[in-house]
Amino acid sequence: MAEIVLVRHGQTEWSAARRHTSYTDLDLTPVGEQEARRAGERLKGREFAAVISSPRRRAARTAELAGLAVTETTEDLAEWHYGDYEGITSATIRETRPSWSLWTDGCPGGESPSEVGERLDRVLDRARDHLDRGDVALIAHGHCLRVAGARWIGLPPSGGGLLRLDTATLSALAFEHGNPVIGFWNAAA
Repeated sequence: MAEIVLVRHGQTEWSAARRHTSYTDLDLTPVGEQEARRAGERLKGREFAAVISSPRRRAARTAELAGLAVTETTEDLAEWHYGDYEGITSATIRETRPSWSLWTDGCPGGESPSEVGERLDRVLDRARDHLDRGDVALIAHGHCLRVAGARWIGLPPSGGGLLRLDTATLSALAFEHGNPVIGFWNAAA
């Protein structure tokens, strides 16, 4: 059966510094560009019925460098909206909110876990519509793709907190005996 391949964008200055990056539209670093090319090498020869991307430059550039022709761009694949926490690290947030967790608390002025889950459910529904014609690639961001993985296997959005996802890694949402499963996760390109 066909798979949904998740491609996290390559490194940016803020991802390297572990700063929350949602709507800030950053370019890839030179390392990020190399990572994206390596992801493309790993995907070489694989055909996709659809390639759906976040509208952010870092995702679009990753797709381009990986040799993936984007067929659809959607805000539903944009990164978790961090609101007041945009550009701030988790460590800095915890200086004033020691028990804060993105996965359960969301972000003031931004999105809640359930809001992100709703967006990613829509993306997964769109991806499923293409699976009868072949594999689908989703090019996006760390936290939103972690939510996609959790939702695929029936977990709440907070389940994404259990799924580490590094820059420019590949993951696959697959089926086993007709049931949604994680085919592989966080595979380095």
